[in-house]
Amino acid sequence: MEAPGGARRRPLLLLLFAGLVHGVSAVFVVKDGNGTACIMADFSATFLTSYDTRSGPQNKSFELPAGAEVSNSSSCGKENASDSSLVITFGRGHTLTLTFTRNATRYKVQLMRFAYNLSDTDTFPNSSFTGVKTAESATDIKADVNTTYRCVSETQVHMGSVTVTLRDAAIQAYLSSSNFSRAETRCEQDLPTPTTPPQPSPTPAPSSPVVFRYNVSGSNGTCLLASMGLQLNVTYRTVDNKTVTREFNVNPNKTTFGGNCSTTLVTLSLSSENLLLLVLQFVMNESSSKVFLQGVQLNLTLPDAEDVSFTATNSSLRALQATAGNSYKCNTEQRLQVTSTFSLNLFRVWVQAFRVDGDKFGPVEECQLDENSMLIPIAVGGALAGLVLIVLLAYLIGRKRSHAGYQTI
Repeated sequence: MEAPGGARRRPLLLLLFAGLVHGVSAVFVVKDGNGTACIMADFSATFLTSYDTRSGPQNKSFELPAGAEVSNSSSCGKENASDSSLVITFGRGHTLTLTFTRNATRYKVQLMRFAYNLSDTDTFPNSSFTGVKTAESATDIKADVNTTYRCVSETQVHMGSVTVTLRDAAIQAYLSSSNFSRAETRCEQDLPTPTTPPQPSPTPAPSSPVVFRYNVSGSNGTCLLASMGLQLNVTYRTVDNKTVTREFNVNPNKTTFGGNCSTTLVTLSLSSENLLLLVLQFVMNESSSKVFLQGVQLNLTLPDAEDVSFTATNSSLRALQATAGNSYKCNTEQRLQVTSTFSLNLFRVWVQAFRVDGDKFGPVEECQLDENSMLIPIAVGGALAGLVLIVLLAYLIGRKRSHAGYQTI
């Protein structure tokens, strides 16, 4: 393809969209200026989004349509060796972007981004807002170089208020030929469950993390107050092929934080040198007036890991729950299992999202763990008092009987 107005130093990409294979499953191909394919992808996708309407939040699910096409903003990267991207457009201004990176042995979808146009009234009827919104997240889609990433099972990528589900996926970047490689790297969901999983190597637990007070403010004032210590518990495979579980304290003195406020979602974001991103997402259920932690997203650098970039996401949690206007408090350590390889340990938590009055916590709702810890000494004290009473009664009865055995002379 020739550039308008004459030759350019870089050849323009030649982009090809092939026809349907099964249903809405489609093959998307990106080619460079020489006509050589650099990215191929064959999958079907479902999008689940939450958006605001005049009557409140609304969920919308829709499929990647048959008319989806490869955008001319897709890229093979520099000499098919650097960052490349597949950009798929469909509907009235919606785009799905997969950005790839690689090293000497592996490549991965480093970032998935979904931009959706709320002005599309057919897809988002009665939306309170117009224009394009964007959601993005790191993914676990990765494969060995010169192999095809293959995943028959569903693969979900959570992006806050958006969830993208891929099905029957075959994806390959940095192609060595103009077709999928016969060699495949299967996703973890497709692999059989091991009968004897490797046992993590024990490591000394670090001391408790520093408790720090975080706050997030928006145009209407403070929307989040949180006083807590945070600890990351991650399980991963090291470069010498050992499975280890390690804990990392979040040091507030070396961590920057921020967040966002909206009517339906409050986020707290933290980052440091190795902690690239930790996001806590709080939501409010309008019908029950309950506020709780729904989503946790982690992007962590592990220098001794086989894959130095560790990611974990879960947007279907229900933790740290309290009534709107109240605060949740728990002095007992809590372990929140986010994924099978990541849990978030929380120390001396005191948190309130939505309906925050200035910089003061609202009425306290104690966690069940604290209530149980108070019941134990009460029960022990009651048992000891009962034992003392039994001993005293036994003594008095025995004394009375001994006096009855004597006669007056």
